[in-house]
Amino acid sequence: MKKCFLILAIGVLSLTVLWAGGKSDTKQSDVVTIEFIQWWEPELPAGSFRAIIDEFEAQNPGIKVKLISGPYSNTRDQIVTGAATGTLSDVVGLDGAWVNDLAKQGAITAMDSLMASTNFDPNQVAAIIKLDGKSYMFPVASFVYPIFINMDHFSAAGIANPPQNRSEFLQAARKLTDPSKNQYGWVLPLSLQTPNGVQNDIMSWVWAAGKSMLKNGRPDLTNSAVIDALKFVETLYKENLISPGTFAKQEQDKVEEFVNGRIGMTISSLAHINMIRERNPNLKFTISALPAADGYTGRRGLPYAAWGIGISEKSTHKAEAWKLVAYLMSPEVNSRLVSIAHAFPGNVNAKPDFVESDELYAKAFEIFKSGYLANEFTGLPVAEELMRMFDEEIQLMLEGKQTAEQAAAAAQKKWEAVF
Repeated sequence: MKKCFLILAIGVLSLTVLWAGGKSDTKQSDVVTIEFIQWWEPELPAGSFRAIIDEFEAQNPGIKVKLISGPYSNTRDQIVTGAATGTLSDVVGLDGAWVNDLAKQGAITAMDSLMASTNFDPNQVAAIIKLDGKSYMFPVASFVYPIFINMDHFSAAGIANPPQNRSEFLQAARKLTDPSKNQYGWVLPLSLQTPNGVQNDIMSWVWAAGKSMLKNGRPDLTNSAVIDALKFVETLYKENLISPGTFAKQEQDKVEEFVNGRIGMTISSLAHINMIRERNPNLKFTISALPAADGYTGRRGLPYAAWGIGISEKSTHKAEAWKLVAYLMSPEVNSRLVSIAHAFPGNVNAKPDFVESDELYAKAFEIFKSGYLANEFTGLPVAEELMRMFDEEIQLMLEGKQTAEQAAAAAQKKWEAVF
């Protein structure tokens, strides 16, 4: 009897183990692993982004996320290669300047049907990047570019308030400029090597006036708003109110000059606030919205750079990939992520916590809420090359070799050939 009971017990135990093992195997086979390539993780505090992803996995036990992280330039190269070979990760970190080319290659998918299938409200997204009416990229975190102001220079020059329009900016630049002290009102980087000064420091004047460099998605550089902005910059340059070396300067150079107290005003990213504080703790500075065109009272466009997100067209797990995108764009998670990144939210209902603890960021958040995100280079074909083409013509204008109208017309012709 004892022997029979022992055999029966062993049999039951064996069946239990087999059943449990089979159940575990089934569970494991139900888990989908998706890849997410981005440059964000290395730019955030160690472990912070992985913690956000871990919470996503906990809420979605059938999905695992493999992060493929690296520096921005390396990530871009990997994405270009993945797009060309059809091996792009399921979820893709995007720069807006890449969207047009990746979409035309069929490398990233339109997310409209995914939004509709989950009743995701697109109105909660701050600035969806679209091509031909289809949604390819959401900005998860945005880094806006206001005017940075040296308060000591302003005080010494007797300027009480930040300039609100172009006339006030010009007057302030005149008062702030003193070549004998190597001190200038403004700085303008127009290096052809990295021509994003055209985006951040030239076209931003057009967007701040609520105007555009495009018409129906095509180049419109000869409109009066663009030409007026070029003439304004030309005036600043001809009056020597801009620090010398414009044609060789890159973005990091203007930040360096501001840190060293040589510049009264510069257009720069919020991402530079902490760096400026660390580099020069004694520098008293504030920020303000980019001055509008004289007489304009509407909402001002804010130049920005973004951590964008999209989904691979080749992905066999689009539903799971979409769950991750929607999770990162949700108000609660987006608030947490942008708080860590010291950026502004991609969800209009999210609010970063740093705006309540830091006066400058609180001011930046008010600027952000009162304006709208504007970067028309996002989504354009070969966006960086378009900047370079325009840069060449702007340099000729500043050298006195052509008028603003001629510069705009020459750039328009080059751009039309690309489009």
